[in-house]
Order: sequence, then C-alpha cells, then structure tokens
Amino acid sequence: MSMLICGRFGPHCERYIQQALRRHHPQQVRCTVPRNHALFKSSSSSQQSIFLISERGLWRLHNAHKNRSSRYLLSARGHLLVLGNQRNVVTWTRITKALMRPRNIIITGLVGTGALISQKIEAVKRQFPDLDWMKEYLPESEAVRSLMNSIQSAASQLSLPEKGFISNHLPKLKDAAVIEGIKSWWEENAGKNSASVLSEDQTGTTHKNTVPLIGFGRSGASAASSKKNPEKERLEQVQEEMIQIQIRYQKEIDRLIKENKDLRKSLMLKEVKSGRKRSMRKSLIDMYSDVLDELERYDSSYNTQDNLPRVVVVGDQSSGKTSVLEMIVQARIFPRGSGEMMTRSPVKVTLSEGPYHVASFKDSSREFDLTKESDLAALRKEVELRMKASVGDGETVSQESIAMTVKGPGLQRMVLVDLPGIISTETSVMAPETKNNIRKMVKGHMENPNAIILCIQDGALDAERSNVTDLVSQMDPTGKRTIFVLTKVDLAESNLYNPDRIKSILEGRLFPMKALGYFAVVTGRGNQNDSIQEIKNYEEHFFRNSKLFKDGVLKPTQMGTQSMSMAVSELFWKMVRETVEQQADAFKATRFNLETEWKNTFPRQRELDREELFEKAKGDILDEIINLGQLTPKQWEEAFYNKLWDRSSSYFFESIYLPAAQTENSGVFNTTVDIKLKQWADNMLPKKCVEVGWDTLHDEFLKIVEKDKKNKGHDEIFDQLKVAVIEASKNKHQWDSKAEDSLRVIQVNTLEDRSVTDKQQWDSAVKFMEETVKARLQQTQEKMKELTGPGKWEQWTHWKTKTQDHRNRGAAKGELEKILSAEPDHKSNLNSDELTTVRRNLQTNGIEVTNDFIRETWYHVYRQFFLNKALGQCQECRKGFYYYQKGFSDSGLECNDVVLFWRLQRMLQITSNALRQQVINNEARRLERIIKEVLDEFGEDRETLTKLLTGPRVQLAEELKKVRQIQEKLEEFIQALNKEK
Repeated sequence: MSMLICGRFGPHCERYIQQALRRHHPQQVRCTVPRNHALFKSSSSSQQSIFLISERGLWRLHNAHKNRSSRYLLSARGHLLVLGNQRNVVTWTRITKALMRPRNIIITGLVGTGALISQKIEAVKRQFPDLDWMKEYLPESEAVRSLMNSIQSAASQLSLPEKGFISNHLPKLKDAAVIEGIKSWWEENAGKNSASVLSEDQTGTTHKNTVPLIGFGRSGASAASSKKNPEKERLEQVQEEMIQIQIRYQKEIDRLIKENKDLRKSLMLKEVKSGRKRSMRKSLIDMYSDVLDELERYDSSYNTQDNLPRVVVVGDQSSGKTSVLEMIVQARIFPRGSGEMMTRSPVKVTLSEGPYHVASFKDSSREFDLTKESDLAALRKEVELRMKASVGDGETVSQESIAMTVKGPGLQRMVLVDLPGIISTETSVMAPETKNNIRKMVKGHMENPNAIILCIQDGALDAERSNVTDLVSQMDPTGKRTIFVLTKVDLAESNLYNPDRIKSILEGRLFPMKALGYFAVVTGRGNQNDSIQEIKNYEEHFFRNSKLFKDGVLKPTQMGTQSMSMAVSELFWKMVRETVEQQADAFKATRFNLETEWKNTFPRQRELDREELFEKAKGDILDEIINLGQLTPKQWEEAFYNKLWDRSSSYFFESIYLPAAQTENSGVFNTTVDIKLKQWADNMLPKKCVEVGWDTLHDEFLKIVEKDKKNKGHDEIFDQLKVAVIEASKNKHQWDSKAEDSLRVIQVNTLEDRSVTDKQQWDSAVKFMEETVKARLQQTQEKMKELTGPGKWEQWTHWKTKTQDHRNRGAAKGELEKILSAEPDHKSNLNSDELTTVRRNLQTNGIEVTNDFIRETWYHVYRQFFLNKALGQCQECRKGFYYYQKGFSDSGLECNDVVLFWRLQRMLQITSNALRQQVINNEARRLERIIKEVLDEFGEDRETLTKLLTGPRVQLAEELKKVRQIQEKLEEFIQALNKEK
C-alpha cells in the first residue's frame, strides 16, 4: 500500500502521520519524517510506504506518474482526506496549499478588489519571488471565480480565531514588514467576520481542526468607498509606506550608532585595562572650530577678513530658535524661560561625532554628561551665568561669544551660532537701544558672505508679524545661503490654519525672502520637562498622522528635524570646501605684507610678540632682584642708617633734645633724656625702623632697575612693566611681624647705655653732633629766609623784591631777636607779656600782626638761636673726653649733649646692622618670591599685559603672530579635508 502526503513539514509532522495512520490502519506502521520539503520516500519493514512531498513536488509527481495510486492527503490536525479523482485532488490541493501561503493570501484578497488597485498589486508582486512556474498549473479563471464566490459566502458565517494565533501558525517570512502587517491586521480583527474557509473533503464534511484560509478582500462598504476615491486612498497608502521606510531607516541608523558607541566604549575600556592609549587624530570639525576661534580673536567684527562659513541661527524672540538648535544637538543645553529673553549673547556650538554624548566649554576642562539630568541642569546654569557675566552694566545683550563643544553619536558635524531673538518692542526692564543692538549683532553675523543663515519662523503666528524674514531678505536677497525652518507646525494644524497658506510658505511664495530649502519641524509640546527623545517621538507621530502631509501640503523631504539637520550639514560642508582655500590664500598674502613691513621698520630686531616680550622682561626683572645680593653689608647699613636718621631727626630734636636742653642742670637733663628715650624706644622707634627697612629694600631694588636703563642694550618697551611690577610687589610685601619685637629689645638696651669707653667714640659722637646740628641749622635758616624774603644782595642781583608779609616777618624777627639777646637762657615759649610787647612795638612801626603770626616767627627764630648755641657747645666739648672721664668736676664744662648724641648714634648703628641681617636672611627672598607671584599674575592677565606692553612694534608682532597661526591652522585643516575627500 502506498500513501502520498503533501504539505509543509514541521516538528509535529511525525505525530500527525502516526495519528492519521492509526485512524485508517490500526496496525503498527513505522515511518520516518524528513526535515525538508524535497520529495522523499520512507519505507519500513511493514507493507506500507509513505511518500512525503512538498507542494511544488506534488505537481511534478502528478505529471510524471498520472496512473499511480495516491488516495490519501494529509490535512491540518492529522486528518487524512481520501480523494477520488486525481485531477480534482491535484487541483484542490494546489489551490488550498497556495492560498494558505501569505503571499497568495495577499494576492487572493487583492484580486477581489479588481482593477481599482492594480498598480498596488504590481508593486507588491515585485517584492515577491518569481512565480512564473505556477502559470502552467493554475486553473481556468472561471474556476478561480467560483472558488472566490464560495469563499466570500463562507466569510459572513465564520469568525477569526483568538488573538495570538497568527504569531504561532503563520510561517516565518523573509520580509519582516509583510509579516508584521499581517500580524497587526490579524490581532485588530480577531473575533470578527472574515473571508476564511475551512478545508473540506470530497463529500463536503467540515473538519474541526483544519487551518482557516484568510482572505483580504474588501467588504462591500469599503470597496464602494475605494471606488469613490481611489486616488486618495492610493496616495495615503504610498505616504504611509514612505513614513514607514523613514522610520525603519532611522531605526537602523540608531541601531548602528548604538553598536558604534558600544564598540568605542569597549575599545576605551580595553585601553584603560591594558594601560596603552591610542593617539586619537583630531576630528575635522574640531580643527575647523579651532580656526574659527583664532579668527574670532583676530577680528571679532566678522569683517571681510573672516569669510569662513558657520551656521547662524536667527529668528524672532520665542520663535523656537533655541529649541531647533537643541533638537540638532539632541540635548536640552540652553536656559529655559517662558516668554522672556533667555539668549543674551552669541553662543557658538561646535558639533562633532563621538562615542559619548558630552559637552564642554572652550576655556574649561570640565565635561558635562548630556545623558544625565543633573549635568544638563548644571550646564544650563553655567550657560546662564556666563551670559549674565558677559553683559555689561546697564546693558541687556552682549557681543561677547560663548564657545561650546558638543560631541555625541550621530551628530551632524558643523558650527552653529545661536543669536538673541529679534524683538519688536523694548520693555521697561530692557536697556535703551536693545532692539537696535540686537539687529546690529544679527546683521554683523549675517554679513559674512559665506555664513549659512538658518531662518526660524514661528508657524503658529501670522506671517505678517515676522521681523526676521525682512532682515534675512536684505542680507541674502538671492537666498543662496538661507535655509527656512517653519516651527510649531502642530499648533498651526490644530488652529485650523489655511493649508494653502502653509504650502505657500514652504514653497517660498508667501514671504519676500528666498531660500535654498524649506523645512517644517515640531520642537515640542510646550512642556519644558520633555526630553529630546520624547520630542522626537512626538514629532514622528505628528507627521505620520498629519493632515497637512496626507493632503500633500508637506513633502516627506521637508519634514522633521533630522532631514533639516542633514541638509544644513551638507550645505555647511559644501561651502567650507568652496571657500576655505580662498581664505587661506588671503591670509597668506596678509602674512607676506606684514613680514615685509617688519623688515622695513624693525630690521635689526627679532619678531617678539607680547608673550615673548613678557617672558624676556620677566627674566630681566628676576635677574635684577638677584642683584640685591651683590650689595655689601656696609652698603646696606649705610642706607639704613641714613634713611633712619632722616625719618627720626625731627622727632629727636623737637621732642627729646630741645626740651632736655632747657633744663636747669645736668642731672635734670639726663633724667629727662632717659625718660623720653625710653618712651621713644618702647612705642614709636621699632615700628619706624621696620618702615625704614621696607622702604630701603624697595628703594635699592628700584636703584638697580634704574641703573639698568643706562645700559647700552636697554629696551624702553619694558620700563612701564617694571614700574608696575615694583609697585605691585610693594603693596604685597609685608615685613616679618617678629622683627619689630626684636628691634625693640635691642634699641632699649642700647639707649640705656651712657658710658663712652674711648676717645675715638667721643670724637665720633662730637662729629655726628656737629654734622646733624649744622644740617638742622641750615634747614632752619632756609626756612627763615623763605619767610623774610630775599636780602639786599639778592634783590639787586636777581631782581627780586620783598612782599609785605616778608617785611612783617623781618620786623617781627628783629623784635624777637632782641628778647633772645637780652635773655640767652630764654625758654622755647613766649609768655603773654612778651607777645603783647612785641605786637605793640610792631604797631608803633605801623605793622599790624596777630599773636599766631608772632608765635610762628618765634618758632623759627628760637630754633635758629638754639642750634647756634648747640653748635658752640659742640666746639667746646671737642676735647672734653678727659673731663668726661673725671665726671666734669670743677671744670665748669658740661658735655651731656655729646653723650646724648653718642647714645643716638650707637642706636642707629646697631639698628642698621639688625635690619641688614633681616633683609639678607629673610626679606630679600620674600621680595623675590612676591615679585615672581606678581609676574605670574600679570602673565595670566592679558588685559594688563596689553596696557603695560604696548607700542607699534608690539602691535605689529602680535598681528603677525596671529596671522601665522591662522594660516597654519587653515593649511592643516585643508590638508585633512583633502584626505577625507
């Protein structure tokens, strides 16, 4: 006995065969089930043979062996169908099995719709395998029509199986899109009436476990609808397919980006573990951004010297300009506000590809992870703080740019500049001229003939309220470098705007401006907390179901941020390739001109820019501070001695010597001197000595600097910088706080000693007293001469005359000298009777003066008299050392003044020595360290250096340096760009 079984053989085939054989032939039958669809014969020791054959093999077997017995056919769920007529068996089997395949199911359903969707059928057929081999086996058209009528009659009586049936029984198709469409249709219509049939045997018996046959024919209502408007339905289907293709394309890109990101991350982790680091080549866009940074520092006004492309984002305030930029960047990196101005200064964003989505500022090493909300918030806060810091007092916007770099997978490489939005009215919180300043700023960036203008227009507002379009049309009347972006299209559609009006906008017929491309985007739902992915999903869903798209107002190439971003990037690099070599040639010519000017103007000097000049000046200043160590101890002590006496001589004469000299005897003199010297040493003298040491140290350093100016190779360009360094170091230099206490102890002990040990010290003290008294007397005489006017000789020789005040002073002086002549031991003050007498005598001579006038004149007259008397005393004591040793007994000579000056001189000598030790051991080194700190601060402050190192030579060297740097970076970028081509 032979048995022929046809079908697709899965894992349950063997169980179904055995079940069928037991039902018809209870005896045990062994069989082997193949795992492919080829013709196979399985035989066993029993008398039965089973033929397993595929559908295609069935037709071939039928033609080759028409007379062979084949009575049994396996149906679903293990039922055997006994067929009487071989022709009918073959035909029924062929039709049933073919219809159970998904492609034939689709074809069967489409045949029912007729010629209305014939073009769609052809498109679907092109996606299927070649079916030409089936033509010779297909039945006549009448038989097919009869079969379809039976199927449609049964469709109204049957329902689809439960949900999930299709995923378990539908075979795996190569085209994933087709299977997904069938499964979704099945799940949506499960449980409803459908055009499906059950396999039946020859007698018409319906088996419970047969597989239903699905038909995709339209119902009467839907068919009628399609007949009414076939073009619209076909257009909707094509649009839907295009959107699906775009979605699949974007998903594939996202998958590849994710794989690339994971691969880069794995590579970096491997490098970290192995301890080896690959040298990564700088990306092309980063090189280009560096060129733009150099150009911006060279000329921030974007004049004809800088014609390199960048994408300038312009638009009215709150038009969605910043949101578009965030969609391109794929992160919400800018400060957010509700109806207020948030962009207050230009923000230059350099986009480049990278394994991680991070952002950083040009002048900072910190990286912000854009996948973390905390870092995003910190980045927005930093941008806001930088904008506020760049805005000056009384201003609303700033021209200063904020440079930022954003890297991430899938980002389009380009440089964008976000500008403040154009306003129509200045509010009360804005500075005057804010509106004009913004327009001037926007025009300045768009004046670059190679700048790409990304014009943002709010689609939810009336076109007549636009300010930016007029401005763009003025700067780019031909539209060769403008891309127009219509935002908030979802609001425009929900507000039932005229579709023809939106279409005219996107076709460039409504606004007076022209553009290379027009795009429609959706940048959010109005919720500031939405992520970029949520916005992208919303945009994709909107355009997929948009009436504007389905009505043909929006074209697929004009929709979405992704399409717009790719178009802008393509235009950006196209213009870069066209203009970068011209820019390099321009800077090459500029460099040649500057070098020629330098050779003609400064032929024997090196081309040192400001930084190089500063380094040279820094070395000179540090060499000069080291030269302080070359001063000898004697030079230091003499400097301290002289300056200390200059600072303390007035106090000594007025507060110590003069009051003590008016005492009645030597005992009272010595007591008064001891008391006053002790008070001086305890309170004022140590602090005064520290000030003297500080001044002397800086004066000596200044003398060394001034001495260097007299050298032949001195460069005057450093003078202003050196003076500023000296002044700054003075302000920062503080003397050791413990020095004052140590000086106090030394000075108190020194001033208490009154014993002159030898004749040499005595003579030195007499000489010191004589010199100081003479110097003081000379100062007093000069002051007195200034008060009384020129003498007779001066009047005749220098043609000078006395004023009335001079005459009054002379008359008062004569009256006061009479008092001193009558009383040589007169005290330093005049009593009231003496004042009255002098004033009356002057009145007798016709001179009216006040008591204060007389006292002021007496002050200088008495001191002149006192110093002359002290000088005479000094001459008398020149040989009084012998009497000093005897205690001046019975000599009538009193030389206590000399002892006082000896004590003062010794104190000055010891103090100078102590200060010299402090300078050499501590203060000189401290000053050197402070000067280094000041120089470092000046080196970091470019503005200060610009003020201190200036002049035609510096300016020319600076410009030449910048031009060279720009040219080198341009050539490096061009070389890398050519390699990428």
